[in-house]
Amino acid sequence: MIQEFNVMTFGALGDGTTDDASAIQLAVDACASAGGGRVIIPAGHTLMAGSFELRSHVDFHVAEGATLLSATVIEAFPRRVFSGGEEAEKRLWIGAKHAEDVTLSGTGTIDGQCLAFALGENEFIYSPTQRWRPAMTCFENVRRISVRDLTFRNAANWTLHFSGCEDVLVKDVRILNDLRFPNADGIDPDHCRRVRISGCHIVSADDCIVLKNTASFTQYGSCEDIEITHCRLESASAAFKIGSESHGDFRRIKMSDCVIERSNRGLAIQLRDGGSVEDVEFRNIRVNTKRFSPVWWGAGEAIYVTALPRNPETVVGTIRNLRFRDIECDGENGALVFGNPEDRIRDLSFERVHVGIRRHTPWPSGLLDLRPFQGGCAPTNGEPDGEITPWGYVVRRTPAAFLLDGAKDIVFDGASYSLPDEDVVPWDGVQSDCLGVASGGILERGKFVVPSPPKSPTV
Repeated sequence: MIQEFNVMTFGALGDGTTDDASAIQLAVDACASAGGGRVIIPAGHTLMAGSFELRSHVDFHVAEGATLLSATVIEAFPRRVFSGGEEAEKRLWIGAKHAEDVTLSGTGTIDGQCLAFALGENEFIYSPTQRWRPAMTCFENVRRISVRDLTFRNAANWTLHFSGCEDVLVKDVRILNDLRFPNADGIDPDHCRRVRISGCHIVSADDCIVLKNTASFTQYGSCEDIEITHCRLESASAAFKIGSESHGDFRRIKMSDCVIERSNRGLAIQLRDGGSVEDVEFRNIRVNTKRFSPVWWGAGEAIYVTALPRNPETVVGTIRNLRFRDIECDGENGALVFGNPEDRIRDLSFERVHVGIRRHTPWPSGLLDLRPFQGGCAPTNGEPDGEITPWGYVVRRTPAAFLLDGAKDIVFDGASYSLPDEDVVPWDGVQSDCLGVASGGILERGKFVVPSPPKSPTV
């Protein structure tokens, strides 16, 4: 029999305006002291709260019809996510640290009230915003953590952040963030191992699912053994991404049976630091991209694989053994593979991958967006387009369905493309200066055709 701890019996008012964090914390602590159980926000109640911390063996349950709202003043968030770096000001709402068997469950709603942190807006992005605005969650060094069935809305910063966690399950969760609110990532496994993300629907201005190895949590090692399946993703940035923070390796990652809709980028690997990426497979994925606006990084790339130094002092890692299988792409840009120096990216395959180029928006095409990088770190072979920023700049360049630059050992098997009949820029089918492209170099009606080997002479 599961022990239940109703937050209302610990003093929560549930009026939606009083900070009920202390009552929630009392309920969590009582549950943990009793050996574990379920802390319940009951149906029909709306609670507002600042920071609180979950404990081992606690199931934090938001019942159907219940809502938990984030507080909106800095005094309600005394804890920080990162100890230093550019994001040291970021505060934390819900967390757990050095714990085990932690669960967040229920069919209720957790709402970050992001618009309370917006200082201004335009048609495409809320900017500027409070730098301290709280991350919805950060779970550090938790073993066996599950998040199931909940709806997360309006995150003011990262939604589900797992740092140095092992055995993570995120299942049947909805994350519905404002598509104009920056930095509101969906799910961020950071230096994590054995992660499963399944059946989730994520709408997010920033990356929907992004694997990271941040500098603040390097003590937890690599990010590895990640499986993502049966998810539906929509993003004004990247639907799925590895990086750009890569202070550690990424290994054994599989993504399958997913749908990406109306995203500024589809499948992205953005290596900018010393870690490496290896053994990654994307399988049976439908990717639809569109330029969200010129404000957001990205140029509608369906597939985006880049390995570039973040700054002149960086020695970037490598990307190896990367497989794209049964991928259908429809959008405003194609597949980009861009490495510097050569051999940082190698051993890629595109098997039954179709890239269809079709305009959806009036924004310019023919753009190459390699940010973040500093000037001189990336050979772009094009003219800067727009502002040169500390994070780099966009380049205008003849686009291609498959643009391959600075990589080697690339195999095409059943790959194809289709180009628009008319566009403001001319499109190439393939641009490649890579070594070891094993398609035979023959294009026929938009398909790669591997030529038959020569017949042996008869005697």
